[in-house]
Amino acid sequence: MQNITLITGSTLGGAEYVGDHLSDLMTQENIPVDVINEGEINDVLDARILLLITSTHGAGDYPENLAPLMEQLEKNAPDLSNLKFAVIAIGDSSYDTFCGAGRAAESLLTGLGAQSLAPMLEIDILEHPLPEEPAEAWLSQHKQAFCE
Repeated sequence: MQNITLITGSTLGGAEYVGDHLSDLMTQENIPVDVINEGEINDVLDARILLLITSTHGAGDYPENLAPLMEQLEKNAPDLSNLKFAVIAIGDSSYDTFCGAGRAAESLLTGLGAQSLAPMLEIDILEHPLPEEPAEAWLSQHKQAFCE
């Protein structure tokens, strides 16, 4: 079974909490996962399976700890056709840029040739103040795709 590279993009820590929670669940089921909170381009280039969990900052922007990685991917435009990925986006639906970072990440990864493993999960913190709960349900539903 291949390692899952789990990269978080977080401003206030919510995406990191979700990442840690999902990592714990996968580890309990002997699914190997590496959690990275300050992703670099080589983390993506070396990955075969990527789970990207990000909040949205400001006007639909990536959080500060994820922005440099995403800018490098956009600038260098590597061929990611060997990468399978999924995105969990956390946002606040009272903003018109709801889940903008997650949507941009999914679009960028797909545009670079990566293959989606599961539909993007958009978590509205107004509806789900504990984003770990819908993320756990999503993982349970799509876990098999990460293990193939």
